[in-house]
Amino acid sequence: MSEKKSFHLNHNYFMELALKEAEKAFAADEVPVGAVLIDQEGNVLSSAFNQTISLHDPTAHAEISALRIAGQKIKNYRFVNTTLYVTVEPCIMCMGAIIHSRVSHVVFGTPDPKWGAAGSLYAFQDDLRLNHQPRITEGICKKKCRQLMVDFFKQKRL
Repeated sequence: MSEKKSFHLNHNYFMELALKEAEKAFAADEVPVGAVLIDQEGNVLSSAFNQTISLHDPTAHAEISALRIAGQKIKNYRFVNTTLYVTVEPCIMCMGAIIHSRVSHVVFGTPDPKWGAAGSLYAFQDDLRLNHQPRITEGICKKKCRQLMVDFFKQKRL
């Protein structure tokens, strides 16, 4: 196995990159979600964090922004053989975009029981009526991802 291929399999490494993006969101007073999209060789195609408040855009979730950035970079709207790392389980909107864009694998940190569409509230990846079913891996750096959300909302309540 090549060094790059084994590097690609290091979910913790890429989730830490997504956590750095989530920390940027936290610092900007946005819900702290970060996302990183990588190709099959382990190259980072894009990274992003939630910016719904600052951009006045309900679609500016980390996942959507990461897909938009990658699309401009590779000049395509399809992301076959890619893995999207996201700190929190994708919502309905984001899972729709993930499925439309053909992301192969979604790795997320902590579940979202109120909005999650990759297993918590809905399991879009299991719906065979859809034309694409991304593979899902959950729980990578779960404690760190969850704690960032807990700390953010605790701070909001103060």
